[in-house]
Amino acid sequence: MKIINAGVTAPKGFKCAGLRAGVKPGKTNKDMAMIVSEVPAKIAGTFTKNIVKAAPVLWGKKIVEEQEAVRAVVINTGIANACTGAQGYENVVTEAKEVAKLLDIKPEEVVVGSTGVIGQQLPMDVIKEGIKRLVPELKADRQSEEDASWAILTTDTKPKEAAVEVEIDGKTVTIAGMCKGSGMIHPNMGTMLGFITTDAAIDKALLLELQRELIEDTFNMVSVDGDTSTNDTVFVFANGMAENKEITEKDADYEAFREGLLYVNQSLAKQIAGDGEGCTRLFEVHVAGADSKENAKILSKSVVTSSLTKAAIYGKDANWGRILCALGYAGVDFDPVKVDISLKSADGVIEIVKDGIATDYSEDEATKVLSADAVTADIDVHNGVFEATAWGCDLTHDYVTINADYRS
Repeated sequence: MKIINAGVTAPKGFKCAGLRAGVKPGKTNKDMAMIVSEVPAKIAGTFTKNIVKAAPVLWGKKIVEEQEAVRAVVINTGIANACTGAQGYENVVTEAKEVAKLLDIKPEEVVVGSTGVIGQQLPMDVIKEGIKRLVPELKADRQSEEDASWAILTTDTKPKEAAVEVEIDGKTVTIAGMCKGSGMIHPNMGTMLGFITTDAAIDKALLLELQRELIEDTFNMVSVDGDTSTNDTVFVFANGMAENKEITEKDADYEAFREGLLYVNQSLAKQIAGDGEGCTRLFEVHVAGADSKENAKILSKSVVTSSLTKAAIYGKDANWGRILCALGYAGVDFDPVKVDISLKSADGVIEIVKDGIATDYSEDEATKVLSADAVTADIDVHNGVFEATAWGCDLTHDYVTINADYRS
């Protein structure tokens, strides 16, 4: 596998564009994007588990269930088109029809992504004009990738992209993606949109099964603030233009593709965690020694979502009691006197708990370790052989500031 500096048009046959349409007056950011495949691309999709689902999610689920392949996705930021009733759904259908008309394809070959404020109707005159402007701008170059990756953001401070190349059947297959997500992020798909493109030839059912499996260990292991959104969506588009022999079973070619897709999912998930609203550092929690994979996940999520632990990470305070406490209320049985906890970062490693009690560690050294941009808590509960990793961030004053006036 080769990691490359590229975006969603790195795989053969994809073009994209991003621009400012003016979805929310008074702003200056790019707010609409589009990705198009030259040929039909098999589609896999994973969506929010929130009972309250946005209109584009309902449309996307329908398309994934009923269609083998699609050609395009159009995305807007600023307004989520959630809790907007029949009119909101009709607006999604109108978007699909507008894109289809301009690209000379069927509306059922178009999916939609929206993110932003809940409860507002889309300004369809603005959206339609944005679609008309996007189509002639579609290109396969780095600038277009950057424009598109910026155009899907809300409170994010930076775009999020990942891309790799893998060899399958003697062909170079590329997998690339972009996503947005900064707040209302919690396991079960946080308020995030993800778009992954690949030129691999792969059976749709196998692609859907694989992506949903990988989501559980990547995007569903991310938490910023404990809120699960109405709009979460990750699409994977596979157009087969690498011309590899179609992957139809779980053989060596499948494993090579799986490795690349896992990397892209995981990289994007970590970038979301590291750009949590108001955060100053990425917080990674790795739990080992659990008696099952599910319990390892539960324990790691419990620590990464603990508000007190997140605040301690912000304060560069090695408050190990908060970590042990979060493990204890997770609902998983383990022996507290066997727990070991270490903190590590680019600035060093320090063991702070051994056999359930504090070591004679240096608070100054711990503060140094916790001052890096990315910090990991390594936890071993010595109760089995299973492990899991969750990603989050620290909790800062700025998180409240951002969300206190989000609608304005």
